[in-house]
Amino acid sequence: MLCKELIRKLSEFLDGELGPAEAEELTSHLEHCEDCRIVVDTTRKTIEIYCDTEPVSLPEEVRERLNRTLVEKLGLNLNKPSRLL
Repeated sequence: MLCKELIRKLSEFLDGELGPAEAEELTSHLEHCEDCRIVVDTTRKTIEIYCDTEPVSLPEEVRERLNRTLVEKLGLNLNKPSRLL
C-alpha cells in the first residue's frame, strides 16, 4: 500500500469500515511507515479531543459579524430561501 492510498482510506480505517484484507494491508503499512503512523495517530487524537468537548456559544456580536460575512462572501439573501450544496 502506498501512503496516498492510506490517506484516501484513513476515514474508513478509523471508523472500522474497511474489510479485513484492506485493514490488514493498511496496518502492515503503518508498521513500516512512520509518517503515516503520525498522520493516523494525530487524526485519531484530534477526533477524540473533538468528541470530548462541549459546544461553545458564540457571543451575539460575533455571531452577527459571522452572519454578515457569510452573506457578503456567499452572496446570500436572508430574506429569500437559499439552497447550499
